Amino acid sequence: MVDQRIPWNQYFMAQAVLLSLRSTCTRLEVGATLVKDRRIIAGGYNGAVSGDNHCIDHGCYVVDGHCIRTIHAEMNALLQCAKLGISTDGAEIYVTHFPCLHCTKAILQAGIKKIYYLHDYHNDPYAIELIQKLGVEIQQVKLDPKYFEKLTSITK
Repeated sequence: MVDQRIPWNQYFMAQAVLLSLRSTCTRLEVGATLVKDRRIIAGGYNGAVSGDNHCIDHGCYVVDGHCIRTIHAEMNALLQCAKLGISTDGAEIYVTHFPCLHCTKAILQAGIKKIYYLHDYHNDPYAIELIQKLGVEIQQVKLDPKYFEKLTSITK
């Protein structure tokens, strides 16, 4: 029954979706999972700096149409690796939404070699250009419900 096992890209993207449920910004719930050699090395979700007020409690702090209180999920995952001294060179990232330009630049600079994303979200043309120029693979993943049917029995 090998074909019934959840494929790696479905498994890691599901982890990113699960992380997004911890998001504290009400504008968009995003999760990111960093993976190296098929092992999760870090995860992140969008929310305030640790110890600061959260959007869910105090509202978003919006300037020029952007919530400046929030650190993006991708950045939180990368910063977790930096804080703990974990190399991201050659790793892959699974993110629930196409990364913004700033996150794309950080992902590329951190040595990430493949970006998987679930949803298109304001896909920045320059981000796409940078990804292609640097030869980083990018792939949209669609979650297949057949791998998640068992989860419904957990919530009953």
